[in-house]
Amino acid sequence: MSETFSLAPLSVALPKGRLLHPCLELFQGLGCVGLMGILSSRRLVWEELEQGLSFMVIRPTDVPIYVEHGAADLGIVGRDVLREEQRDVYEPMSLGFGQCRLIVAGPPDIRDENLHLRHRLRVATKYPRLTRQHFLKQGISAEVVSLSGSVELAPQVGLADLVVDMVDTGRTLRENNLVEIDEIMSSEACLIVNRASHKLRLKEINHLMKRIADVIEKFKVQGSRFKVQSLGEGS
Repeated sequence: MSETFSLAPLSVALPKGRLLHPCLELFQGLGCVGLMGILSSRRLVWEELEQGLSFMVIRPTDVPIYVEHGAADLGIVGRDVLREEQRDVYEPMSLGFGQCRLIVAGPPDIRDENLHLRHRLRVATKYPRLTRQHFLKQGISAEVVSLSGSVELAPQVGLADLVVDMVDTGRTLRENNLVEIDEIMSSEACLIVNRASHKLRLKEINHLMKRIADVIEKFKVQGSRFKVQSLGEGS
């Protein structure tokens, strides 16, 4: 049983999709033995009271919102989502899994083109804020089309000239005849904490973070890796 600090469990927001399974593995390593049941359950809140934790599984883009407003004390989310959403949360540690990159991609014939000379450039993405920032820094005028999915389809049907999306293996790009043109940022899973919770429950949260770090180090020593779903498999 974990050390007891408070009657109320710490609430943790976990992201649906590709990062969920490694998150469950991580907390299973902390002693949350029944947590894998989330994968086959429709329950919205899952409690592991012996470990002083409760969990909710929500959309990745909602994790920072729940944490910022205190509906969850902590959360796990990709750094790409954090940078896109720009929420006021504390970001104390990276978790070492879920590595991928946010990149600019397009058809092969546009790779060597000088985009500054383009009269009109349209970019499709699920990351409009980061996309606008990138092209602004490059001094390139671009119209950003915000999509919720199937970004790689956009150049094929004439919706956009380029796309900005996350990649890990690059398989989805290759299957849609797209090539990488530029990298915007790298990403991995991060632990985030509500700022008020971090002040009021500092001892508990620091204790939990140490336990998390110990599990991650144990995985490294054993040569094990958290099982992360490929981006190409969807989420």
